[in-house]
Amino acid sequence: MNIKEKVKNLPLTPGVYLMKDSRGNIIYVGKAKNLKNRVSSYFQNSKAHSEKIKKLKTNIADFNYIPTDTEFEAFMLECKLIREIKPIFNRMMKNSQSYCYMMIQMDGSHQKFEITNSVQKDGNLYFGPFTSKRTVEKAIQGIKEFFKISCSYPSFTNTPCLNFSLGLCIGICFLDTAVDQYKNILTKISDLLNGTDTGILEEMEQRMVKASSNYDFETAAKYRDNLDAIRSLIYKESVIEFTEANKNIVVLESLEDNSHKIFLIKGNKVLFSKKFKVADFNREQLVKTINTSVLSYFKNDTTTHIDVSRDDIDAAQIIYSYLKSSTCNYLILPDNWNRIDPFTKIEDFLTTTFHLKREASPHHY
Repeated sequence: MNIKEKVKNLPLTPGVYLMKDSRGNIIYVGKAKNLKNRVSSYFQNSKAHSEKIKKLKTNIADFNYIPTDTEFEAFMLECKLIREIKPIFNRMMKNSQSYCYMMIQMDGSHQKFEITNSVQKDGNLYFGPFTSKRTVEKAIQGIKEFFKISCSYPSFTNTPCLNFSLGLCIGICFLDTAVDQYKNILTKISDLLNGTDTGILEEMEQRMVKASSNYDFETAAKYRDNLDAIRSLIYKESVIEFTEANKNIVVLESLEDNSHKIFLIKGNKVLFSKKFKVADFNREQLVKTINTSVLSYFKNDTTTHIDVSRDDIDAAQIIYSYLKSSTCNYLILPDNWNRIDPFTKIEDFLTTTFHLKREASPHHY
């Protein structure tokens, strides 16, 4: 069967496709909500194709595919296969910027707020990992300009720096009062990145609106771009915080063939999944089946804490985005779930999800 015939026979289901070169090497791994439509697009002429896609197309000699029940599974499988196989075109198409962190130095008389490539156990505050160095640099620069803490004398001599004369430094290079103010600013930045105080964003938005109303569209656009960068990083921090909480999560997703799929998730890992039809179970059997799975998979998992590393961030973000979408219902079991009766919580969850007693709505406990 030639490759075009193979494309025609693809299913209209979610899944992962693996492109191969003439030697049979896997050169690209992709995911799709609809395998047939997605893979077909590679063999159509389109001006929208990037140069990298065009180069990939010239090297495709064959492909394999792995169908999945849900788009979520396709995302997770793609992430796993790319990590294991490291196909050349996935590496080429990935953001070339390396993973990085934001750091607030906690010791010394003059603390620093800067970008770093690694985390050290040195008492400093670290935020990340982040996948785009460019976004981190933009966010840091935007925050520094907003608070006027872009000091051009990093050694902090007792002499005003050039940026002070340009209005970009509050005088932390030579004024003791400015140093105290600077420390308060760093506390605000820490609270922002921790998600406990978004006042900085509100102030930036006000200045953006004011600049726009004064027809200073260049300044307004700068504030807008800085806000986008900062919000992107705060979102990533929310992903990391959620994952590192090491929650025990029961997920149910409805499928098109009147069936459902259950996932048991801990941190950034799917421990268990199973497809079933509600018609095949009465409520008591369904609750008992899920409860048995919970007791088995969560009880046998001895993980007590999760640190999200560079290798984990992609899977963590996929799970977080999935749970926050409208395609699934999920239940978060508390940390002491094994000391309470999970059966009751699961029964209530399924009762709501399947409209067995009252109107259902996506929720978690």
